[in-house]
Amino acid sequence: MNDNTADSADGLFRLLFLGDVVGEPGRKAVSVLLPLLKEELKLDFIVVNGENSAGGRGITPKIAISLMRAGAAVVTSGDHIWDQKEIVSYLADEPRMLRPLNYPAGTPGNGYVVLESKKCKVAVVNLQGRTFMNQQLDNPFPAILACVEKLREETPVIFVDFHAEATSEKVAMGWHLDGKVSAVVGTHTHVPTADERVLPKGTAFQSDAGMCGPMDSVIGSQIEPVLERFHTMMPTRFGVGRGAVRLNGALITIDPATGKALKIERVARTWHD
Repeated sequence: MNDNTADSADGLFRLLFLGDVVGEPGRKAVSVLLPLLKEELKLDFIVVNGENSAGGRGITPKIAISLMRAGAAVVTSGDHIWDQKEIVSYLADEPRMLRPLNYPAGTPGNGYVVLESKKCKVAVVNLQGRTFMNQQLDNPFPAILACVEKLREETPVIFVDFHAEATSEKVAMGWHLDGKVSAVVGTHTHVPTADERVLPKGTAFQSDAGMCGPMDSVIGSQIEPVLERFHTMMPTRFGVGRGAVRLNGALITIDPATGKALKIERVARTWHD
């Protein structure tokens, strides 16, 4: 019996989180691989960050629905959430499509959701950092504490997607929430980090899950336009790269009774169209 089957038999809760899905190549890879991963890894719950899934910028309702049909229970986002205008009305109607929690009061959509799974209630929170980001949002540190206090009245199993640029801000958030949530996993930089661990009080942490996007690219974008931009500093339109896709994410094993993480593992798969 492999570890995945053993965990499932022991009643532990297995959550897979996939990092930023980039464009059509990333969407195709997720649609093909996610059902296979659900069976292979004996998954109980799947969260996908879809904020770059519409041509590399933002997400549309149609794409959000396709990610959910592929197996995502919740779709998270980040600083590109408003890049596709049709998503605004969809956020009001679909609680499983999240925008960052720390937007000002009155912003359309929700920053968290609580859902029932076969084993337990699960809360998912989408949070955005401020360091080196161009948006002036509310401070994520007090915002998340107020949210978590409320969520823990319903369930101890809480997953946080922290969409942020600075590694230091992400690491600080991990320590800030250690023992209060099940996991804090970063997104936004599209490059998976090798710092996954379970912190001393039981919170799984990884600075960045990476992306689900083309391997031969510059964090998902076509190489030549990016090089031109670095050479000339002139405005250049970046298209999504092509070719083989690398699917990156994190698999977190959680005790559903306590909400404490027992293990976090990087997940990586390659897909060829």
